[in-house]
Amino acid sequence: MLLTHSFFILRYQTSVCSQVECLWEIVEGLRGGFSNVLEPQKQEGYMLKRRKWPMKGWHKRYFFLDKGILKYGKCSADIEKGKLHGCIDVGLSVMAIKKKAKCIDLDAEENIYHLKIKSQELFDEWVSKLRHHRLYRQNEIAMYPNEKSFYHPHYPSPNSPSMAESASIRKVYLCAIQHTVNENYLVLFKAKTHAYLLELNHLLQSMEVLHRTYSAPSIQALQVSTLFNMQSWFKQDSVDESRPLVHQVSNESRASITESLSEFFDAQEVLLSASSSENEVSVSLPVLPDILYCLCPGSVEEGTVLCQRRSCLPTPSPNNSTISLWNILRNNIGKDLSKVTMPVQLNEPLNTLQRLCEELEYSELLDRAANTQDPFERMVYIATFVVSGYASSYYRTGGKPFNPLLGESYECDRPDKGFRFVAEQVSHHPPISACHAESKNFIFWQDVRCKNKFWGKSMEIVPVGTTHVTLPGSGDHYEWNKVTSCIHNILSGQRWIEHYGEISIRNSSSDICQCKITFVKAKYWNSSVNEVEGTITDNKGKVIHRLFGKWNEAIFCGDPPSATCIWRANAMPVDYEQYYGFTKFAIELNELDPSLKLLLPPTDTRLRVDQRLLEEGNLEAAEEQKQRIEQLQRERRRVLEENNETHQPKFFRKSKDDTWVSNNTYWELRKDPGFTHIDFPTLW
Repeated sequence: MLLTHSFFILRYQTSVCSQVECLWEIVEGLRGGFSNVLEPQKQEGYMLKRRKWPMKGWHKRYFFLDKGILKYGKCSADIEKGKLHGCIDVGLSVMAIKKKAKCIDLDAEENIYHLKIKSQELFDEWVSKLRHHRLYRQNEIAMYPNEKSFYHPHYPSPNSPSMAESASIRKVYLCAIQHTVNENYLVLFKAKTHAYLLELNHLLQSMEVLHRTYSAPSIQALQVSTLFNMQSWFKQDSVDESRPLVHQVSNESRASITESLSEFFDAQEVLLSASSSENEVSVSLPVLPDILYCLCPGSVEEGTVLCQRRSCLPTPSPNNSTISLWNILRNNIGKDLSKVTMPVQLNEPLNTLQRLCEELEYSELLDRAANTQDPFERMVYIATFVVSGYASSYYRTGGKPFNPLLGESYECDRPDKGFRFVAEQVSHHPPISACHAESKNFIFWQDVRCKNKFWGKSMEIVPVGTTHVTLPGSGDHYEWNKVTSCIHNILSGQRWIEHYGEISIRNSSSDICQCKITFVKAKYWNSSVNEVEGTITDNKGKVIHRLFGKWNEAIFCGDPPSATCIWRANAMPVDYEQYYGFTKFAIELNELDPSLKLLLPPTDTRLRVDQRLLEEGNLEAAEEQKQRIEQLQRERRRVLEENNETHQPKFFRKSKDDTWVSNNTYWELRKDPGFTHIDFPTLW
């Protein structure tokens, strides 16, 4: 009996140890003030390093560790000659190890270094030396905060602070260590230099535009006697959509800027279309900016009723600085964060299903593509639409969207933009969101499976899946992938988001052209960020169009300085920083009109209690409801498992290629107000 009991204990301990070895372990650093740390011995040798994007796989690199600074190159001779491929301050990096896989990760804010060692003996040796060197380096920073050695990394990040700010930053860092905060996750606070430079750049561009000559765009007569003309106004359809992508240059010289502007503003005021060139001044319509005209509560056939869309959220975003993200995330290094429960204060009052709808904010680009005869120009508009879907993320690093519950749905009927959208959470493990949008010009659909991983200072979001758009008029069917997103400075400093990777767009109905778009990863030695480059080629590989710009600002086609501006991001609302960084389109997504409430299914996101309470600023009640709703979901899942049943989505089905597509029943079922004849689970 005793032998059996001992066997089970041994087996349990082995199982626990095995599980621990499979997890990422955070390496602790210096705690409290400085102490006596002996100078560590130098360590050098080869390790495998994951290749930097866009390359894949691993390559062998020679590493040299001295006094907390890890340098690497191709071989030892390169290190001796100073031909470095990189330099990492391990004292300022978050270090995590995975014993079973013999992996070491160093999150140095600007980049995440993934290292691997084949030999267990060498792995243990490197981990031991890195621990010692980190303590030594951190102790050095604590003891001598004013020394120049504090700034050792050779290449500053795109957002690194200027040298003029170095002294104050060192004091902040030292103070943090002396107050017993785990400095592993404290980084140098980013100065606002990058933001100021961007603002100055915008100002210079505006001045440059004012000094150029202008030519008024082709303008059709504006007819505003009916609602549909008002909708066209806002959709920017008043400009001739069939115009080719030709840069407009005026041959006339202007006597002065004043004369040039007065002549331009004497023309009929319109919102310039995406075919407007960068030399043209963008002017807005003389209408109330906060009113969009739509059909309420239903479709076009039901008649014309005007409604006003909101221009601001009910309450500002809460202060979440009191929440210790480290306490939440420290045990989840390298894990998928979609399975980690977060306080409601870290959310924004939107759902992942609604975030999918945000990709259609600039759906007029798809309308323009549908009305373009040239297949290469159509691809220009499709590619620009793909890039525009990332624009709203620029100001959204402060909070995460709510995770949809299994069976949760969302609809967005926008007659003013000419499309209607529906989405549903079709799977919980793994989390899969499916959506479908349609208009007279296009059909858009996708299913998205995102993996979110936390690496100590940064969080990577890796989407899996394919997005589709068909244009019924031309018969084109476009498909593309999504790029990786990374939010930097999760725990401290100024957060910023970066998208990097390559998007391939192909037309499965024709091989006449294809497009590749590269979201350029920020480089240490270059302050340029958010850049996008793309080429549209024919079936022989010849480049027909070139695209460039920034995913958060504008996209141009052609070669500077005669390139054509295809798209510019909309201006942000007033005080957007206080309201989660939402665009005007995002502000409207969770709006719930009383007449619309009667038509929605009970699973619609806008009826979700915790999300609505957060939007209204009632944090305590929102947290209470969030926990209750999550518990309900766990209980529903348990019942399904006990009965050996699986969840069946209401509005989507699995296709032959194992992706989720619309079953085309939603809008027909919606004719029955509230979907009263459908049996829905109680989600909240």
